[in-house]
Amino acid sequence: MLRRSALVAVPLAALLLSACAAPPTTEIDRAQGAIDAARAAGAEQYAAKEYAAATAALESANDAVAARDYRLALNYALESHDLAQQAARQSADTKARMRADVERAVTDLTALVADGQARIAAAGRAGVPRRLLTPPTDALAAARASLQKAGEAIAAGDYLAAHAALEGVKEATEKALTAFDAASRSQSLRRRR
Repeated sequence: MLRRSALVAVPLAALLLSACAAPPTTEIDRAQGAIDAARAAGAEQYAAKEYAAATAALESANDAVAARDYRLALNYALESHDLAQQAARQSADTKARMRADVERAVTDLTALVADGQARIAAAGRAGVPRRLLTPPTDALAAARASLQKAGEAIAAGDYLAAHAALEGVKEATEKALTAFDAASRSQSLRRRR
């Protein structure tokens, strides 16, 4: 029984050793392909941590090949492949979520700008002084510029840039319009007296 086990174990060990006797070029190529696919999916921007880990693992695989440690190279190549696939999936998820967030922000800001323009126009017709109309008019112009910049980024598929273009714009516009409303109400009260 012991001899029979030894007869099976020796060829199995030889097979394992021969499997690690050559560089794992197929696995390294698969890992590189997965990294290329992740990059194409935008993982450098939308899943940067996972993408960096995948490229680092591939670099370690190549270093292990250079050191002729093919078993370690195989492990790193397989790890790189898995990490690159995770990065591609996460990138797609993050990009879809950001796209929805940006589109919602654009819709909200567009409605706010339209409402602000109507309020300023009504105040202008009511005789509100020009000095009170200037700050909200400037805020709306800045909001329109941000919307344009975000629109260009959306058209290019760069939702990070679109998000950055809209960052804080709605809040600043609302603040300017709230201050305008308070000032125009105060002006109206003074006129009635």
